[in-house]
Amino acid sequence: MRQLLFLIAVSLPLCCNSQSSQTVQMSGLHQPVEIIRDRWGVNHIYAKNEYDLFFSQGYSAAQDRLFQLEIWRRQATGTVAELLGPQETKRDIGTRLFRYRGDINKELLHYHPHGPQIVGAFVDGINAYITNILKTPEKLPFEFRVLDTKPGLWTPEVVISRHQGLMYNVREELNYGRLVKLIGPDKLRELQWFHPVTKATEPDLTLHINGDELFQPILELYEAFRLPLKFQGQATKADEDEAALPQPTPNQNFDAEKYYVGSNNWVISGAKSASGYPMLANDPHRAQSTPSLRYWVHLHAPGWNVIGAGEPTLPGVSVGHNEYGAWGLTIFETDNEDLYVYETNPANPNQYRYKGQWVLMKTMTETISVKGGQSQTATLKYTRHGPVVFEDKQHHKAYAIRSGGLEIGSAPYLASLRMNQARNWPEFRQACLFSRVPGENMIWADKTGTIGWQSVGLAPIRKNFTGLVPVPGDGRFEWGGFLPIEKLPNKLNPPEGYVVTANNNLTSPDFPNRNAIAWTWAGPSRAHRIEEVLNDGKRKTLVDFMALQADYLSIPARTLVPLLQNLASPTDRTEKALNYLNRWDYKLTPNSVAASIYVAWEGQLKQSVYLTKVPATARPYLKSLPTKRIIDALLIPTAARDSLLLTCLDRAVAELTTRLGSDMDEWSYGQRKNKHITLTHPLSTMVDKAMRQKINLGPVARGGYGETVNATSNDLNQTHGASFRILVDTEDWDKTLGINNPGQSGDPASPHYADLFPIWAENGYFPVFFSKEKIKTVAEGTTTLKP
Repeated sequence: MRQLLFLIAVSLPLCCNSQSSQTVQMSGLHQPVEIIRDRWGVNHIYAKNEYDLFFSQGYSAAQDRLFQLEIWRRQATGTVAELLGPQETKRDIGTRLFRYRGDINKELLHYHPHGPQIVGAFVDGINAYITNILKTPEKLPFEFRVLDTKPGLWTPEVVISRHQGLMYNVREELNYGRLVKLIGPDKLRELQWFHPVTKATEPDLTLHINGDELFQPILELYEAFRLPLKFQGQATKADEDEAALPQPTPNQNFDAEKYYVGSNNWVISGAKSASGYPMLANDPHRAQSTPSLRYWVHLHAPGWNVIGAGEPTLPGVSVGHNEYGAWGLTIFETDNEDLYVYETNPANPNQYRYKGQWVLMKTMTETISVKGGQSQTATLKYTRHGPVVFEDKQHHKAYAIRSGGLEIGSAPYLASLRMNQARNWPEFRQACLFSRVPGENMIWADKTGTIGWQSVGLAPIRKNFTGLVPVPGDGRFEWGGFLPIEKLPNKLNPPEGYVVTANNNLTSPDFPNRNAIAWTWAGPSRAHRIEEVLNDGKRKTLVDFMALQADYLSIPARTLVPLLQNLASPTDRTEKALNYLNRWDYKLTPNSVAASIYVAWEGQLKQSVYLTKVPATARPYLKSLPTKRIIDALLIPTAARDSLLLTCLDRAVAELTTRLGSDMDEWSYGQRKNKHITLTHPLSTMVDKAMRQKINLGPVARGGYGETVNATSNDLNQTHGASFRILVDTEDWDKTLGINNPGQSGDPASPHYADLFPIWAENGYFPVFFSKEKIKTVAEGTTTLKP
C-alpha cells in the first residue's frame, strides 16, 4: 500500500490545463517575482534579486501559515496572556526573562553576511501579507475569529526568538541534583546510562549546594515559557473518547532517554548506491501536529537555488539541497545550560555573593497585558550568569540559568542560510561553524562523490564540573569559553562508505573536553538498525531508502523475545501469546498481532524492572529507565528472571484483553484502540462538531514505536515522530522525494491542509522537482508578484 500511494503521488497526469494564474500588486518589491505552486502545495519562488526572494518567502509563509506565525510572534514577544488570559502570565514573564537583548545587527550578521537584509526582507514579506489581508478581515483563517483577534506585525526580533530552542537539559540537571540528594550519586549512575565513560571520565555528581532546598518550583517560569501552548475550551466528545481509551501501563514518560526530539539521517557514498552517486536521507522527529512544524519551499534567485524545508517562521531552508549538495540534521547532545545557586544578602535580596563580594543583580520591569484582567508589572532580575528564575527568600537563595541560547548567534536553525549557498564540503563545513543552537549532526552529500559529517553546537568548556547537577554561583564553577565547533566530532569520506546518526552517542570515551558535551543520548537501536541495513551488501536505491525510513524492526524485541524460547505457561491464553511471539519477525507492522503482544509485554517488563530498581522516593524525578538498563537486567539468566518474563506476559495478555477484546486473533497492532494517530487541531475544543470534523484528522493505523527507525513514539496515539522526510540521490536532483504531514497549509479552507496526510500515513512520498522544466509539469498555479 505504501508504494501504491507513492505511485499515486507521482503519476498524476502531467498536464497544466487546470493551472490558475494571478498577478498581485505588491508594494515593497523591487522587481516581479514568479511563484509556481505545485500540486503538493510547495511554492517554487523565482526572484531576480535577494531581497525580493526572501520578501516572497515571508509573504508565502504568511499566506499558508498565518495563525501559526501569529502564535510564534506572541510567544516570541511575551504577549500570550493578552490573547488567552491570566493563565499565560508566567509564560510571558519567562519569555521576557529569556529574551535576547543584544545588538540586533551583529546578531543577524552572525547567520549570514547579508543577515540583516535577508531577515528584514522576510519580515517585510510577512508584514505585506498581513497588511493586505487586514483590509478584508473576513478572509482571515478561522482561528482568528474563534479567538477574536487579528495578526500583529513582525520585527526581526521575532525571527531570532529562542523560545523553541531545543535546549532543555537544565530540567535534567535539577532532577539529577534532587536524585543525588535522595539516593546518592552511585545509585544514580547505576540507574541512568551516562556515557561514553571511562574510569577516568566517570561523571562527577558531587553536590556543592544544599540538596534539601532543590525540592521547590525552581523552574516554574522556565517551564512556563518552554512548554507547548494549550488553548482551553469545552472538552469535546471526541476528546473524551480519546482520553478514555486504556493506555498501556508503561511508556508514559520516557524522560530517561531522548525519545521526543529523535531523528534519523544517513549518507552513503557512490560505492554503496545503485546510481554510483552519494545519497542522503533525513527524517527529523518532533511533535506531530496540525499544521506541521515544517514547511517546504524552493528559493531561486541570483546566488540562490535551494529546495527543502525549515520552519515557516524562518528564512531559508534547514534541510534540503542546492545544485551542488544535500544536507540533513539530527540532534547532537551538547550541554549548553547550567543552573546556578546563589547566596543572597539578607539585608538586600537583590545582591548575591560572588567571589566573596555582594554583587547587585541587574533589574528591569516590564508590563504584561492580560486579557480579562489587570495588566501586571513583572520585575526581571539577572545575575552575571543569566536570568533569575526563582528566589527562595526563606533560605536567602536565588537560582539563575546560564543559557547558551542567550549568546550571540543562538537563534535555532538560522545559520542554515550559510549552508544554503555552500558549493562543496569545505564551504559547507565552514557554514556549520556558525550553527550554535540546537546541537546537530549535520551530514553532507554532493555530486562530486563527497560525503561528510560535522557535529555542531554551542559546547561550553567546563574545567572543573560536569554540568550534570546545579552548582554554586559564587565564582568557583565557570564556563571557560566554548569549544570551537571544528573540534566537535566529524568525518570526511569514511572508509565504511556511510555516516549514520540517530541522536545516539558517536563520541569516543576519551573525547577531549568531555564536560562540553552531553552525558545522556538516545538509545542506539535506531542507528544500529540503519547500519545493519546499509551493510547488507546490496547497492541502495531510493526505493530501499523509502523502506528503511519506514522500517518497523525492533532491535529490543529481537533481543528479548528469544528469552521466552524454552518457557511454557500453564495459562492457555498466555501460551497462545507465546506462540505468536515465537513465530514473529520482530517487526511492529500495523497488521501484526505479535507486535501488540510484544509492545504490551515490553511495557510490563519495563515497569517491573523500574519498580524493582528505582526507590519510591526517586520516582517523581526519574520516571523511567533507559532501555539498556532494562535489557541488561533481563539478560541475567535466573529462575526469578524466567518467572518475571511469564508474569509480565500474563499481565500483557490481561491488559490487551481489556483494551482490544477477548479474541487474540483480532489484536492487530495498528487500530484505534491500539497504535494509531489522531491529529487534533489546537482549537478543536473551541469549535462546533462540523468544524472539528474538518480540522481534526484520523484516526489512522500506525506501526513502530520509539525504538524503530520509523519512530512513532511510545504512546498509543502517535504524538511524535517524522512529519517531514527527504530522500536525495545526488545523481539527479529531480529524483528527490519528500513528505510533510499533514500538508503545506495551516488553513483548513486550503486543499493543501491535509492532502499529504493519507500519503504520509502509508509512509509515502511526493516528488520534489528541482528543474523548472519538471516543476511546470506539476504546477497547480502561478502567482506573479509585481511592484
